[in-house]
Amino acid sequence: MLNPNIFSIPKIIIALDFCNKKSAMKLVDLLDPSIFYLKVGKEMFTILGYKFIKELHKLGFNIFLDLKFHDIPNTVFNATKAAADLGIWMLSIHACGGKNMLISAKKAVKYFKNAPLLIAITTLTSLKEKDLREIGIKLSLSDYILVLSQLSKECGLDGIVCPGQEAKRMKLLYGKKFKIVTPGIRCSTDSLFDQKNIISPKKAKEYQIDYIVIGRSITTSTNPIKKLNSIIKSMQ
Repeated sequence: MLNPNIFSIPKIIIALDFCNKKSAMKLVDLLDPSIFYLKVGKEMFTILGYKFIKELHKLGFNIFLDLKFHDIPNTVFNATKAAADLGIWMLSIHACGGKNMLISAKKAVKYFKNAPLLIAITTLTSLKEKDLREIGIKLSLSDYILVLSQLSKECGLDGIVCPGQEAKRMKLLYGKKFKIVTPGIRCSTDSLFDQKNIISPKKAKEYQIDYIVIGRSITTSTNPIKKLNSIIKSMQ
């Protein structure tokens, strides 16, 4: 297995998007926790709960808990605190929940010695401008992401999730300390599935993205380690 940490390339987060523990662990057992981070989203967390997080921690993995909190400020405060109690590395919340909600989330982790990174979702990579119109948002997709990224920065969050095409501009605006997380990573031979805003691993490096989230390109592969090596090589 190539070690991407010796190169100046985006760190790789593997999305454990499976419907059962056996399938997830089959992949996890192939991965080196000193190289890869793991993302646990709504499906796996709903099926397996907090005990699965603790099990992955025992194996040495840093966990991105991608539950995309979006609720009233008090609810998000309590949910964020509960997530931080699990010792996770990164947590996602929806930027469109508004200023008070974002500030509440930040307050919830204030006194944790090893507080998780709080990352705001600007837009889902499955959305195009047509989709924004359908929910009453008249801004362009690019402007909408800009508004929510600025709000997230002002509220003290650690970074954002955004489509790869916007990442370069975000880095220029906010600098190296503000983390950029990008899903929708696809190689030239990959299926798009339901993703509409995609980017190649090579472009992710060029745009100085901090973390790339890779899911079905790996989880549906017959040889995930070979595929990961190919992705790492393409970014060197």
